[in-house]
Amino acid sequence: MRRVGKKREGGDEEEACLLFETKQAKWRGAYKVFSCTIFAGICMIWWYRIRKMTSGAGGGGRSWVDIGVMWSEICFGMFWILTQSLRWTILHHFPYKHILFHRYGEERLPGVDIFVCTADPMLEPPSMVVNTVLSAMSYNYPSQKLSVYLSDDGGSELTFYAILRASLFSEHWVPFCKRFNIQTRSPEAYFSHPSEGAMLQNGQQWSSMKKLYEDMIREIESVVEKGKVPDSVRNQHSGFSEWNDKTTKQNHQPIVQIIIGGRDTNAIDGDGLPTLVYMAREKRPNFPHHFKAGAMNALIRVSSEISNGPIILNLDCDMCPNSADTIQEALCFFMDETRGHHIAYVQFPQNFKNITKNDLFSNSFPVINEIELAGLCGNGGTMYCGTGCFHRRESLSGMYFKDYHKAKWDNTRPKTQDKRTSAELIEATKPLASCTYEKGTQWGKEMGLVYGMPAEDAVTGLVISCRGWKSIYYNPERKAFLGLAPTNLDVLLVQHKRWGHGLSQIFFSKYCPFFYGYNKLSLGLQMGYCVYFLWAFMSLPTLHYLVVLPISTLRGIPLFPQLPSPWIVPFLYAFLANNAYSFLEYVSCGGKCKAWWNQQRMTLFLRTTSYVFGFIDTISMNLNLSQTKFDVTDKAVSQETLDYYEREVFYFGSSSFLFTIIATLALLNLFGAVWGIKRLILEASSSSWWSHHLGLQIVLCVLIVLLNKPVYEALFIRTDKGSLPLQVLLKSVALASLACFLAPFIC
Repeated sequence: MRRVGKKREGGDEEEACLLFETKQAKWRGAYKVFSCTIFAGICMIWWYRIRKMTSGAGGGGRSWVDIGVMWSEICFGMFWILTQSLRWTILHHFPYKHILFHRYGEERLPGVDIFVCTADPMLEPPSMVVNTVLSAMSYNYPSQKLSVYLSDDGGSELTFYAILRASLFSEHWVPFCKRFNIQTRSPEAYFSHPSEGAMLQNGQQWSSMKKLYEDMIREIESVVEKGKVPDSVRNQHSGFSEWNDKTTKQNHQPIVQIIIGGRDTNAIDGDGLPTLVYMAREKRPNFPHHFKAGAMNALIRVSSEISNGPIILNLDCDMCPNSADTIQEALCFFMDETRGHHIAYVQFPQNFKNITKNDLFSNSFPVINEIELAGLCGNGGTMYCGTGCFHRRESLSGMYFKDYHKAKWDNTRPKTQDKRTSAELIEATKPLASCTYEKGTQWGKEMGLVYGMPAEDAVTGLVISCRGWKSIYYNPERKAFLGLAPTNLDVLLVQHKRWGHGLSQIFFSKYCPFFYGYNKLSLGLQMGYCVYFLWAFMSLPTLHYLVVLPISTLRGIPLFPQLPSPWIVPFLYAFLANNAYSFLEYVSCGGKCKAWWNQQRMTLFLRTTSYVFGFIDTISMNLNLSQTKFDVTDKAVSQETLDYYEREVFYFGSSSFLFTIIATLALLNLFGAVWGIKRLILEASSSSWWSHHLGLQIVLCVLIVLLNKPVYEALFIRTDKGSLPLQVLLKSVALASLACFLAPFIC
């Protein structure tokens, strides 16, 4: 470990310790040598394909197959080259929060504003939202310098009631957490593990607090189930007057309510509690609202009037803080006297508390969290992932680094001396949340989050980096945030369709890193961004392979050299070495063997469904055939699908067209594997079966069949509600049979 700190000019004691340390991952030299060997194999594969094409081998229709296979392998090779930018130099960062407290104390720490975003009380249950808000309010940070803002894009009085009810519970919960120094500060997560409560000195307090929490949740869920706040409750708070019979999700005035922290005597007592604000920005049918980006920009403006914290943390409504000291850890990066002023944002990984033992749906992203995002840091920055990210307010508001003047943190305090009452503050902030405020301004262009892109977080992070700022990825030992991963395959496919569409839209826009980032970002960072921006595009070569491979096997057309040929070596080496490294990399990041296999399956499913349609949406948008849309992920979980998920059994249970595609490709490759094995048995002698001209592609078909095992079970074996319906079976059999019938015309 290198020495941290710098010496005075006179050479005596250290002037000040740095607040964080950066270390490079080990064994990078060995990996670079290994990756060079794979690159050599890829180049030899490309050369083989070019020679085969230029020699005219096969002739006729086969040339189209060769062209398609060569194009696919060029895409796979180029994408692999891009991924090396994430593994070439990996940087890990380590904050020293004890030095932060020693140097600054509580008085000189900056104000922190926390933004929590929700959009629909039916898809994102208010009981879940209040757990995130309560855990954010309970951070081990001076309450007078902490403000929590809830953006309700659904404009629902149900959500307002839930947050109002949670504010009453917070008067008990926040002091309870700080008194006993609890780390898990989400009530739902905390009370799910009674062993932690048993460690408290007074078990009676734990039981009483649990009862208060259960009473709160029961009341919230009762009101949500009825779909209306009772009149007796509405009369208790003036904020409910903002809603009437004409108020809808897409048509309502701006609503801002300071629930805790008001400065007039009529407000709820906020002594010892953070400021808590509810905001529903104005929405009108004839005005674009720009989805989550618009909500975040409205929060930036509203918070600047109320608290104006120089540091902003944004969270999705299901992403609960899981560590009491996360704010201090993030501040170590911003407040470091040597490098802190360069940093625009600090991104934490997205972790989930409902991952199954073998990660059935591959939701945990261990390689991305442990290696790839840290690899982006090695190139000068990291991605903004939309949640669990601390921002410097100036950089998020559009400032260029060259225009930034290094701040003295003890002078950047929130507006605690503002003498306006809550009512006056509310009236001052409502125009900032109106749908007409941004007209004629630079909001969504040069200020705030970028508009016009479904993946507003990723493109905003890219733009901030191009303005000269640096960013940090920090993955603490204790998970800083825990969210809820999709437990339903249908919901998961829709979520990834949105991701694929949003990220690919950036690549095919003016924000393409290779053009927008030219001379602004390092080449490695440009390549690293494109790894994610090309997720959807890579569905095309994958889909081509999954169709051409079984059809060419049915037709007896070889796609690869025979096993005795020396040209088979680069194919075997590139495939085996890359997959072996992928497996070892996954396991080294804490994943299990079966979880890695599940990841391969989910990659197959996603690339043949979600990302294909995400890419189609991108093309449609670029041709002005469709407009930007944002599909909210359904976080309401049914007990039936949850039971299947926890048993690690795929729940299909619907006739979704995406499931039909998965089943069709599974059957097509099953036909190819069975027919190929039959051909192998009939045509090859016992002494030369291994040198059969279809040997390698038969093996690949068999591997694809093994990956699709849950699909065959859902089609032919299972009879429960989670199996695939009969009409999916009939459609997929018909489509796969049609492809086999058309094989002579395809190949």
